[in-house]
Amino acid sequence: MKKNMGGMDRVVRLLIALAVIALYYFGVISGTLATIALILAAIFAITSLVSFCPLYTLFGINTCKVKN
Repeated sequence: MKKNMGGMDRVVRLLIALAVIALYYFGVISGTLATIALILAAIFAITSLVSFCPLYTLFGINTCKVKN
């Protein structure tokens, strides 16, 4: 897998994932909404850790800086 996510994109995804986990932990979200949000948070966390987003590949997006 070729990296296609830049540093800022990775940080934003991790922060969103942590926010969703915190909302679930403190009981702000629950039920089906919480399940869907936690699944999306897990996807965000995994893609940010591996620096690769499959959807970026489909849409031709690359936020990773090019090394000269």
